[in-house]
Amino acid sequence: MIKILEYGAVKREEIFERAVKRADVAKTVAEIIEDVRTNGDKALFYYTEKFDKARLTELQVSKEEINEAINSTDKALLSVMREAAENIRAFHTKQKREGFKIEKDGAITGQKTVPVDVAGLYVPGGTAAYPSTVLMDSIPAKIAGCRQVMIVTPPDKDGKINPAILAAAQIAGVDKIFKVGGAQAIAALAYGTESIPKADKIVGPGNAFVAEAKRQVYGEVSIDMIAGPSEIMIVSDSKSDPETLAADMLSQAEHDKLATAVMITDSGELAAAVAEKIEEQLEKLSRREIARAAIDGNSKIIVTGDLDTAIELANEIAPEHLELCVDDPWGYFEKVRHAGSVFLGRNCPEALGDYFAGPNHTLPTSGTAKFSSPLSVDDFIKKTQFTYYTESALAAVAEKIAVFANAEGLTAHAKSATIRTEKKK
Repeated sequence: MIKILEYGAVKREEIFERAVKRADVAKTVAEIIEDVRTNGDKALFYYTEKFDKARLTELQVSKEEINEAINSTDKALLSVMREAAENIRAFHTKQKREGFKIEKDGAITGQKTVPVDVAGLYVPGGTAAYPSTVLMDSIPAKIAGCRQVMIVTPPDKDGKINPAILAAAQIAGVDKIFKVGGAQAIAALAYGTESIPKADKIVGPGNAFVAEAKRQVYGEVSIDMIAGPSEIMIVSDSKSDPETLAADMLSQAEHDKLATAVMITDSGELAAAVAEKIEEQLEKLSRREIARAAIDGNSKIIVTGDLDTAIELANEIAPEHLELCVDDPWGYFEKVRHAGSVFLGRNCPEALGDYFAGPNHTLPTSGTAKFSSPLSVDDFIKKTQFTYYTESALAAVAEKIAVFANAEGLTAHAKSATIRTEKKK
C-alpha cells in the first residue's frame, strides 16, 4: 500500500527519496557499440536475432509494410493520432526560432539558426508500443527543418514493427524507419552503418541499455537527455475527488516498476481516501503487477500544513509531471519553478500531455527539471554566430582589442587586431 508521510515528522530522505535504475550495463553496452562501429549491418543483424529473436535480411521498413500498417490500424486510432499530430504541430510551431542581426557604426553581428541535418529517434518496443512517442519526437524535428528524420525501433520475433508505430511515423512525415533496437540501434545512429545513416542528434526514451548507450556516444553525436523512471506529482487541496487523483497516480505507476507517483496535500483526510482508492483501482488494471511494484516501492503521499509548503517541496523535487489540483491553479503556477510539464486544475489529467494536448511528453526526469527542459524544436537546431566589420569599424576598436589581448599575454591576438590598421599607415 502507498506510504502516507507527514512532512516534518519524518526524515527528509524519506520525502526526497527517488527510485533509481540500478543496472550495471556499461561494459556490455561498450562491447555492443564497438561491434556495431566495426562491423556495421552484420552486427545489427546478429543482435536483432540474439535479443529480438528476429532473423532479418533487410533493416529498413519498406513502403509496402507501411501501407499495410496503415490499412490494418484501427480507423478510430488513426483519426485520433492525426488530430493529436495537429495539436503537437500547432504547439511546436510556436517554438521555431528566427535569427537576429545587430548593426552599429559599420559593425554587423548576429545569429542564424540552422537545423541539424539528420535526426535519429529511438522508439521503444517490448512490453508496450508507443506511437505517441513517434509523434512527440518526430514532429518537432520536422518543424525544425531537419533534412532527414529517421526512426529505429525493435521488431517482434516475426520481424514486424507494431502497425500503430508505422502509422504514426507516416502521419508525422518520418523519412526512414529501421528494424533495430537496444544499444545496437543507438550505436548505429551514432556511427552509421551500410544501411543506417549517421545521425547528428539522437532523442527518445529506452531501457537501461539504451540510456547507457546514449551516455556513451554523447560527444560523437548530440542527445536529448538520459531519461530516468517516469514520475507524477500531484499537489491537491481538500476539495479534489480522491477517485480521480488515484487514477492519475496510477496512470504513471503502470509505466514501470520503478515509476514514481507522489501526492502532496494539506488534507490528511484526502490522503487516506486517495490511498484507499488506489487500492480499489489497482487490482482492476491490466498492468497491475507493474503498478503494484511502483506504488508499494517508490510512491508516497505527503501531508503538509499548507499548500505553499507543498509547492516548495514540488520545486525541490522538480518532478517530470506536476498536476495542480487546486482552486487557483494559475496562482500556484506562478510559484512553480522546477517541473517538466505542469497540468493546471482538476480537469487536466497528465494523460492529456502524454497523448493529445500538444506540449511534448519527452520530459526531464529524476530532478533534472531544475536545469533542463522538455523536448522541443530547439533540440533539433543549432545556432551559428556571425560578425562583419568595415575597415573603419575595425580601425576604431583595434587598439582596444590589443589592450585586452596583451593583458592575457596573447600578443599574436593583439597583432592580428592591429596589423590591418598599421599596414594602412
